[in-house]
Amino acid sequence: MLQADPTTLLTAWRRGNRGALDELFPLVYDDLRRRAHQCLRREGAGHTLTTTALVHEAYLKLIDVERVQWEDRAHFLALAARAMRQVLVSYARRFKADKRGGGVVPLGIDDELVVSETRADQMLALDRALERLAELNDRLSRTVELRFFGGMKVEEIAVALDVAPSTVKLDWQKAKAWLYRELA
Repeated sequence: MLQADPTTLLTAWRRGNRGALDELFPLVYDDLRRRAHQCLRREGAGHTLTTTALVHEAYLKLIDVERVQWEDRAHFLALAARAMRQVLVSYARRFKADKRGGGVVPLGIDDELVVSETRADQMLALDRALERLAELNDRLSRTVELRFFGGMKVEEIAVALDVAPSTVKLDWQKAKAWLYRELA
């Protein structure tokens, strides 16, 4: 029987034990919900993609990635942050396409998605800025992604990026300043 800790389960899953993934989800679900809730709180009023819908859609992206070799809990949470970013950006793009007559905004897993045009524009602008930042300094971009979309703490980001917590703090300050100038 597997020990109930995310790193052990991720290792077992990587080695081919598909049942380990079923055991992993309940262990990380509350943590992912908390992080998704923090992320959605920043979206403000008018955005009704629920925490549950964001977690489930991000999780579907995570388990669909067969090639990823999750190393540990920090790596899993880093990938979860990226998946949440992708879900939110995807919804913003769909909203903008719908505004141009591109089709119906899809429903989330259990809720309707309502995104204001301003929020969609902001999400897309942030995504483009993070892509530009990644070209200049990938670690700064990843720090923002992990902190903003993943709700990760400095210590968690340090483990995920294999750097010192003081480096994460400095990177966070640099990235915020760069994004402020870029998005102003």
